[in-house]
Amino acid sequence: MEKILIVDDSTLQAAQLKSILKDEYDITIAQTAEEGLWLVENGEYSLILLDVVMPGMDGFTLLKKLQEEIVTRSIPVILITSLSDVKNEQYGLVLGAVDYITKPFHSLIVKARVNTHIKLYNYRMQAEVQSMTDQLTGVANRRRYEHYSIAKWQEAARLQVPISICMFDIDHFKKYNDTFGHPAGDKVIASIAKTASACFRRNTDFFARYGGEEFVAISMGNSSEKMFGYLKKIRQAIENLHIPHDPSVSEWVTVSVGGVTTIPQASSSYELYLKIADTMLYDAKKYGRNMVVWADESMKQMREK
Repeated sequence: MEKILIVDDSTLQAAQLKSILKDEYDITIAQTAEEGLWLVENGEYSLILLDVVMPGMDGFTLLKKLQEEIVTRSIPVILITSLSDVKNEQYGLVLGAVDYITKPFHSLIVKARVNTHIKLYNYRMQAEVQSMTDQLTGVANRRRYEHYSIAKWQEAARLQVPISICMFDIDHFKKYNDTFGHPAGDKVIASIAKTASACFRRNTDFFARYGGEEFVAISMGNSSEKMFGYLKKIRQAIENLHIPHDPSVSEWVTVSVGGVTTIPQASSSYELYLKIADTMLYDAKKYGRNMVVWADESMKQMREK
């Protein structure tokens, strides 16, 4: 069932809207803009019904905040208002609202507009998922990763929790392609993506194909020691697939892994820590491949072997 958030300081008005929509949708009510913002940032909603006139933060201000955040700007917002003048309607649409519902409510109009915008949202989300999925592996692609990484970096900085950035690279992959051919190489990429992505299943985990034979993962909430141990198990699981390699370089297909864990500060740059993770990956290659090299919160390096 699709989830709708109603943000309205009027208990009566919120209850009226809920009674109109509750048979078709899962309804949550927030009575302040601040509560509404928190719910949106910590939940998944297909539509927001937002009252314009509220004490403290008004609906226009909340709408601005929603449009500023990557993770919330795609959620359609219908403004609820008794203000019928064109100026206010224009202002809301310019800020990013998709429609208006005026008070007093007419149930058929409310249902029709809500149904229309939820259908449009689902069509858009479906198209977006397809455009952000790597066709070979079925995992997220580089475009989706770029959206996700910045949003999660900002979230980790706001909550002051650890975030880990991890880079994977298939060892001697050019040699594999030269020996077994590109179709076989594609199967290897798909097999490794399936094995690694199965290990990143929490809501705070993310795994994507970065490009070619490289993958990237992001995880929130774990210490560097825990992530280092976890990545060693993933690296071993990939080796245990026992995909034969060219015997002149390796018995099995393996991966090198580099990463970093940090608690982001407001002034810190995601790109800087991505470069640190890439440097750890380079060191894993330099030290002999098929290993994990990690930088902890103090930038002290941990090496698997």
